[in-house]
Amino acid sequence: MATTESRGFELPLLLFAGFRSLIDQLHAELAAQGHPEVRPAHGFALQAIGRDGATASELGRRLGISKQAAGKTVDRLASLGYVERADDAADARRKLIRLTDRGVDVLARSAAIFESLWSQWAKTLGTQRLRELESDLRTMAPAETFRLDVPGWFGTSV
Repeated sequence: MATTESRGFELPLLLFAGFRSLIDQLHAELAAQGHPEVRPAHGFALQAIGRDGATASELGRRLGISKQAAGKTVDRLASLGYVERADDAADARRKLIRLTDRGVDVLARSAAIFESLWSQWAKTLGTQRLRELESDLRTMAPAETFRLDVPGWFGTSV
């Protein structure tokens, strides 16, 4: 028998469980599509690097981690072929981290997989209800909704 009694502590757990479910499904599909080594934290880092690239310091700030932790993340992503280090044409003192074709590919595949997962949720919950849920979450979330510093916020390095 379901209860309608509110238990406030469940809300963050349910939100996190929904997030975890989506991320786990995403990574299972990425593995099936040729990216088995990509971990959730890598996705945050690849997004933070973006199409324009970033320095290790910028990456650390965007992720909420130290420059050293960002450097280790870059080392791992470079060893997997997702990023490369390059000279910054605008400033010879800076090294830019840029996405490789493989890095762009994994982000494009992730976007397509998320669209598929959204459709699965819409099939279960109903399209209108899912849109309302998204709207409600946008209302409740701070203005900087799409922050990438989750790894740093959790107190772990990527």
